[in-house]
Amino acid sequence: MTRERINMAAGGDRKRTPAEYDRVLLVVTLLLLGLGLLMVFSSSAILAGYRFGNPWYYFRRQAASAVIGLGLMAIAARVPYRAYRYLAYPILGGSALLLLLVLVPGVGGAMGGGATRWLVIGPIRFQPSELAKISLVIYLAYSLDKKQANIKSFSIGILPHLIIAGIVLALIMLEPDYGTTVTLGAILFMMMFLAGVNLKHLFYLLGAAIPIFYLLMRTAEYRVRRLTAFLDPWQDPAAGGFQIIQSWIAFHSGGWFGQGLGAGQQKLFYLPEAHTDFAFSVLGEELGLIGVLVTLALYLTLILRGIRIARSAADLFGCLLGLGLIGGIGLQTIINIGVVLGMLPTKGLVLPFISYGGTSLMVTMTAIGILLNIGASRKRLRRRVTDPAWQRVEGRRQVLGPLPGFAAVVPRARRTL
Repeated sequence: MTRERINMAAGGDRKRTPAEYDRVLLVVTLLLLGLGLLMVFSSSAILAGYRFGNPWYYFRRQAASAVIGLGLMAIAARVPYRAYRYLAYPILGGSALLLLLVLVPGVGGAMGGGATRWLVIGPIRFQPSELAKISLVIYLAYSLDKKQANIKSFSIGILPHLIIAGIVLALIMLEPDYGTTVTLGAILFMMMFLAGVNLKHLFYLLGAAIPIFYLLMRTAEYRVRRLTAFLDPWQDPAAGGFQIIQSWIAFHSGGWFGQGLGAGQQKLFYLPEAHTDFAFSVLGEELGLIGVLVTLALYLTLILRGIRIARSAADLFGCLLGLGLIGGIGLQTIINIGVVLGMLPTKGLVLPFISYGGTSLMVTMTAIGILLNIGASRKRLRRRVTDPAWQRVEGRRQVLGPLPGFAAVVPRARRTL
């Protein structure tokens, strides 16, 4: 047996081959990315020409973000996901610092109805709340895995995570960004549930959180109007219910096969900011019910594949990290589609891949890269365990040695799921 093969079996060569990455997840991601670029141009060309005199303005910015996102995805796919165990606190701390900088006058950019959500550096705009989504998931995966021995204790399994997440949520709420706050709160509850915290404590906490989020909603008049419009959009069709009514018209106009790419009418200043929050409505009008179903099938495949990769992770940290990342993407997708269909009150959350938003796209692509690494790491471990060269040189026990409690952790993670 050659030394090179023995070293590869031992993990000395950390290069990934294309076959190690989950091809289904990668292909679906690229399909959604391509579809998103098409829809961004179709939904924004008229608006960009009116605002900037350049119909390619939004498309070029989104295409640049897509290229950067592909680079970030490639890098994340090659970085061992266990490295994030040691980077959890620095990444979360850096994210919190950026959220603080957004609130500093002259540093944060006031956009989107007056909300201060962006760091503006020349022509570059970056939304720290998007980075907070991935940094909070990394922290929760690390901490919940680390505290498994006492996960049922309220003071260990819930309280520390509630305090840290509460600080991040408070900073985002000060922007204000109610939609992202609710989304991250849901991710927090989801990950604690998957990690196996005491369900009684979790239900008590949920019972306390619901009235808090309700009171936060009542503190702003525009949020109350959104809720009223959701309950009865026809009560105020020219103001509060205008967006959802125009969205319904878009879907109705699309029929089975749509008006054709670029031929939609609702994006012509009927749907406000059609290239962001209501991009799915434009898709429904131009590609019809068939296009909507194909898009939903792509999202469903992405989410199910991500869950499968997470559940097959080599350790509990990888399992929680993968589920948190794909859960965040899935939750944001469900909320956006629910809003444009009139099933949920209006929220300022973009549709992953499809809506215009550079920061969101880059962060989503990074999350996909981490998922690809989790899947590839599992394949490498399985190949090492079954490789005769590795078994003769080091023995099966040595393979499992670097993964503390591997034999116990994985079954426990799967029982939790």
